[in-house]
Amino acid sequence: MQTKFIFITGGVMSGLGKGVISSSIAKLLQLTDQKVSCVKIDPYLNYDAGTMNPIAHGEVFVTEDGGECDMDIGNYERFLNQDIPKSHNITTAQIYSRVIEAERKGEYLGACVQIIPHITDEIKNRIRNIAQDENLDILLVECGGTVGDIESLPFLEALRQIRAEDGQENVIFIHVTLVPSLDVVGEQKTKPTQHSVQELRRIGIQPDLLAVRCVQPLLEKTKKKISMFTNVSIKDVFSCHDVKSIFMVPQILYDQGLVDTVFKKFAKVGLINASANWDKWNSIVDSLQKPADIVKIAMVGKYVTLADSYVSVNQALKHAAASISKNVSIDLIDSDTLNGDSKKLAEYDGILVPGGFGIRGSEGIIKTANFAREKNIPYLGICFGFQLAVIAFGRHVSGLNNANSAEIDPKTENPVIDLLPEQKSVSNMGGSLRLGANEIKIKDNSLAFKIYNSSIINKRHRHRYEFNKKYLDTYIEKGMVFSGESDNGKRMEILEIPSHKFFLGVQYHPEFNSRPGFPEESFKAFVSAASS
Repeated sequence: MQTKFIFITGGVMSGLGKGVISSSIAKLLQLTDQKVSCVKIDPYLNYDAGTMNPIAHGEVFVTEDGGECDMDIGNYERFLNQDIPKSHNITTAQIYSRVIEAERKGEYLGACVQIIPHITDEIKNRIRNIAQDENLDILLVECGGTVGDIESLPFLEALRQIRAEDGQENVIFIHVTLVPSLDVVGEQKTKPTQHSVQELRRIGIQPDLLAVRCVQPLLEKTKKKISMFTNVSIKDVFSCHDVKSIFMVPQILYDQGLVDTVFKKFAKVGLINASANWDKWNSIVDSLQKPADIVKIAMVGKYVTLADSYVSVNQALKHAAASISKNVSIDLIDSDTLNGDSKKLAEYDGILVPGGFGIRGSEGIIKTANFAREKNIPYLGICFGFQLAVIAFGRHVSGLNNANSAEIDPKTENPVIDLLPEQKSVSNMGGSLRLGANEIKIKDNSLAFKIYNSSIINKRHRHRYEFNKKYLDTYIEKGMVFSGESDNGKRMEILEIPSHKFFLGVQYHPEFNSRPGFPEESFKAFVSAASS
């Protein structure tokens, strides 16, 4: 059976929510018992997202197989509740690198290598190989960027060719666009959508469906106007208006008949009654919306000026709170503002420090970890938050006054956090961190064992520095327990302070494993402790 393709493009401006719409459509199809997956195309020249500043691009999402990917891969995993491999994040650099490598090997038999057909063929091969290898019913491909950007033209051309080659009955184009409502006029304005679709048609793609972002539901007269000027049937213009939670988007698309429209265009018949699937999904979505007691969490980090820098952590906290019938209020606090005083943190039920790199803001985080320990406030430190909690404990409990990380101060007398041995010969920054899922062994009778109810877990990593085992005995003597380790005891993965209400640091990134209805265990334990 031939895989069907849904190609999702975007117009007018970036940040419209193509990733959420792609994830929502994929979820709808999954709920109707289709085997689906998603691919994200990023037209930038970076090989992957690993070296990008999260303030500019959003978080770097790490896959099980060690990919440093665009944050939309995280959306796909959370909506579909399935792992997405790194091959599903395609970038310009990956495509061009492969073509140049093939040219150097002489694989093109003396041909003049060009954008068409060589680059476009490589793009098509990547997409089709994923569909074939995973035996998918439907593959959704989200093309990043905005129609009209020069960077995305080769990708859009490749998608256009797939429709020409596979036939219109096997390919659907969905264009995500914007209808703003100006307060002064009080009218939904369609001109940006008209121009965006015109630009798409100019390069040879006529969209089948329009997913229109707007504040309020699209009015019927607005739909008619859009339909008239875009050559898209009025029934194929879908309102993607603002809702309380992104997980409600599948329902608003379903209510407008999107599933029926997709299956009619694909000529699929004999669909299975999937009401049981819907019941499970709706119960999860409802649990995220129920009003309940608020748990106040301070998230102290380096990249707080963009909320998307920590989107997986935010989501994991919400999943955890919903699982215990609570709501969570998250305040993002810039660690740079805490260098002199951490007293403002006393008003919170729990303190979380997410991942990060570099010297900026590190002293504020060290003070935060120590404040949480002294005031007995539940603390969860992730990766960088684990490392700086080690430094705080070393300075204030273990008597290591100059304790620091070699990343922050390469000349420190007490490098309690040091470079991984295998990293000392690494010169390239991109793709060279310790990445992906690794097995962790947990000690019996520990908080970690109580949390995970298992002696072995697999968690995703993204770090270059780790706890220096030369100081292990010093820390143990003063009451810190290292309850999780990996690589036959070579690396310390989990720390805890048994005398504390809840003080947990993890070298891995548990947020990447959390999904709606299936909260990651350390987050659930942290929110539970903060709410008690």
